[in-house]
Amino acid sequence: MADSNSGDTEAHRSSDPNGKRGGWITLPFILVTLLGMSITSFGWIMNLIVFLINEFNIKNIAAAQISNVVSGVVNMLPVVAAILADSFFGNVSIIAASTFISLIGISLLTLISSLDYLRPKPCETGSTLCQSPSKPQLGILYAALALVIIGSAGTRFTLASAGANQYKKPKEQGSFFNYFFVALYTGAITGTAAIVYTQDNVSWKLGFGLCAVANLISFIVFIAGKRFYKNDKSLGSPYTSLIRVLVAATLKRKAVITSKEEDYHHSGLEKETKTSASIPSDSFRFLNRGALKTDEDSVSNKWRLCSVQEVEDFKTVLRLLPLWSAEMFLATPVGVQMGMTVLQALVMDRELSPHFKVSAGSLQVIVFLSGCVFIMLNNWTIYPMYQRLIRKPLTPLQQVGIGHVFTILSMAVSALVEAKRLKTVDDNGDPMSVLWLVPALVLVGVGEAFHFPANVAVFYGEFPESLKNTATSLTSVVIGISFYLSTALIDVIQRTTAWLPDDINHGRVDNVYWVLVIGGALNFGYFLVCSWLYKYRNLKDDDQKQDLKDVTT
Repeated sequence: MADSNSGDTEAHRSSDPNGKRGGWITLPFILVTLLGMSITSFGWIMNLIVFLINEFNIKNIAAAQISNVVSGVVNMLPVVAAILADSFFGNVSIIAASTFISLIGISLLTLISSLDYLRPKPCETGSTLCQSPSKPQLGILYAALALVIIGSAGTRFTLASAGANQYKKPKEQGSFFNYFFVALYTGAITGTAAIVYTQDNVSWKLGFGLCAVANLISFIVFIAGKRFYKNDKSLGSPYTSLIRVLVAATLKRKAVITSKEEDYHHSGLEKETKTSASIPSDSFRFLNRGALKTDEDSVSNKWRLCSVQEVEDFKTVLRLLPLWSAEMFLATPVGVQMGMTVLQALVMDRELSPHFKVSAGSLQVIVFLSGCVFIMLNNWTIYPMYQRLIRKPLTPLQQVGIGHVFTILSMAVSALVEAKRLKTVDDNGDPMSVLWLVPALVLVGVGEAFHFPANVAVFYGEFPESLKNTATSLTSVVIGISFYLSTALIDVIQRTTAWLPDDINHGRVDNVYWVLVIGGALNFGYFLVCSWLYKYRNLKDDDQKQDLKDVTT
């Protein structure tokens, strides 16, 4: 941000005056922290429904509702952590505190699974009468869940901005985001597969205990690397500046907008560094009045007079909102697809051998695995090869567009597979193998490998300097909102059609997938329009343009 707050912003991002901190030396510390926290987060959340049903005698639907609420909060809460990091504490402090809070929570879950008096007595074999958990037992359980939720939310995407802050060049930041998602997916695979298997086949105590060990390692490693980090110590809320622009423009709504540089306010730092345009841009012209000087204005009254830089920062946020909404509508069909895939798997042949049966809920590992593999392939093979052949790199928004295409293709493949499965059911044939679901899940992972890192890179690179944590948290917010939207979409389909009965063998899940294909195609068209109209904000010359185009190569 600019004006008198501009010095604050500079301090916010430049707490290492000698420039000796940051760089690739910080990468192992950030990635190990992320890996351990991902194992912890996915290790407890992916099997939460089973834990609530088996260990707390909670009814199936109630357990599913609790799990839905928890999943939504875990994905929505990172924006709160981002606001706290951007406005008050800086991301290093938030991450350190969150990993410790998560450690307390997962240790409490381990304690709950170890001590019988912290859980209700198990149901008697063959009996439908089960002892309900007492209020103290539920209180301790919910306290543990609250702590691990806060810990997960405070680290997942705050680590992304903390890691990217260690690098100066957009290309290096883009490479970091690829490493970030590889570590995230690796932790998700480990938590979803190994930890869940341990919980189901060995004990809950050992499963949660392993999560606690991973969390402890994350905490120790992150603290050990603290001396190497560039620490963005915040000196005030950047959101106040955004609000001031809107207030100032509204108060001066009758003022006549001019095109003379001397009619607009520039902060001292802007004048010295020439970091802002001489006059506000033509887009969202109404907001230009926020920096327009009038006889009633005073430099000391920040609610009537903002700087040109502050106005342009606010416009940048507004310009990115359409791209953000396109990402949200991309994630919603995937949420529906994941739910339908579990239902399909439950009525398919899941035995891969006489001694191994695939868990319906663990199929999401395929998405994580394919995503992880293709992120590495993109970074080290596909993107460099494309650049050599075409003589120019893929821009981040082009990468996001490719992700849209793969996601739509995955829905179409799912529809065709379900149509074939229903025909098999009608013909009274043997159940189809669950392996038929793999191609569509692989395509989902490939799509995520293209659009997730690129989206984060766009938001991080384009958002104002003082809102970098908020920028990276937007992807998590998208996941949280799409989680609720997918639930609402399924409810609408159930209410208006006969496609989703309790027994999907008598339904038309294939039609649901075709609806998702149509919706995905429309959203892809919307995204193309948004990306065509969008112009990168932080580019001043050809070299900078090349850097941003290279951001995830």
